[in-house]
Amino acid sequence: MNAPPARYWRQLDDERIQCLLCPRACRLRPGKRGFCFVRQNVDGQMVLTTYGCSSGFAVDPIEKKPLYHVAPGSAVLSFGTAGCNLGCKFCQNWRISTARKMDALCDQASPEDIAASALVLSCQGLAYTYNDPVIFAEYAIDVAEACHEQGLLNLAVTAGYVSEAARVDFFAPMDAANVDLKAFSDEFYRQQTGGRLQPVLDTLTYLVNETSVWVEITTLLIPGLNDSDEELHALTEWVADQLGPDVPLHFTAFHPAGRVLDRPPTAPGTLRRARAIGQQAGLRYVYIGNVDDAAGSATYCPNCEAVVASRKRLSLDRCRLLDQGLCPKCDTLIPGLWAGQPAQPFRGMHQVSLRLPPTALPARSASQGH
Repeated sequence: MNAPPARYWRQLDDERIQCLLCPRACRLRPGKRGFCFVRQNVDGQMVLTTYGCSSGFAVDPIEKKPLYHVAPGSAVLSFGTAGCNLGCKFCQNWRISTARKMDALCDQASPEDIAASALVLSCQGLAYTYNDPVIFAEYAIDVAEACHEQGLLNLAVTAGYVSEAARVDFFAPMDAANVDLKAFSDEFYRQQTGGRLQPVLDTLTYLVNETSVWVEITTLLIPGLNDSDEELHALTEWVADQLGPDVPLHFTAFHPAGRVLDRPPTAPGTLRRARAIGQQAGLRYVYIGNVDDAAGSATYCPNCEAVVASRKRLSLDRCRLLDQGLCPKCDTLIPGLWAGQPAQPFRGMHQVSLRLPPTALPARSASQGH
């Protein structure tokens, strides 16, 4: 499949072009690829080499994303491509994010194929995940628009490392996003991810304060790197002050992966400590993930403290919320996107293949300096 022209770039005075998709602003000579490896200078134009391709599809519970305040118990069709615009040493999906061979992309499907398949598979929506969907923004946007035409939700799982120029377009068709706030230290971002902290904070404040996208945050706690009391206080107080007390925050357990194999898995006590610090900061919905913790994964009414949703590992166990997210005990509104909850929670997960004949892709016009 020929790579279509991409957006978010400009020509420089020499033969190079500059990518404007993310804060890296890569400058590419003819034939060269950006840090993400999927955006390339071909004959003086930026192309997205993975448009129409995927590293795989799976049907997951929405809770796996994790999104706890969006259509609880729903099944979602998850997919991603390859590459990433961050270089996290601890990446939990490092085989996909560092892929450099396009033959690793096993499935091809047009946006319309993907939307139709989600309906056939009885999914409530699409999750753009595995690697960061920001780097395949043009493809993700086209898929998201096709999904909205079918009444499906669009869910972005992203590190939020995107330029101001591109984030408006990327998040416009998204209904919800889980943003990976990897730490609350610029030094951590520079040393462990090769990125910077401020662009991620800018994305979060933009999403919460200027859009209708439902936002949840995930922070993977790595022993000795981002789990100190000082940093956790700073992170949770910033979320409470800048984003508000109703934004759910998930603290998840690290497991040795990628190039960080010398750190132990996160202790359950560390996760509980982080949750308590978040609650002390005034956050109403602080969760624990990647471990079995019934109390830490449950949603409580902030008024009467009744359990309104309980979970087991990566799936919903029971949702007690009334229509529009009301607590059944005191009628307090629990914020989120609650419409379209299934009669029975989806608890399984399985890989699927969309090995469909590639649909002819429409011609796309390049936009310099978009």
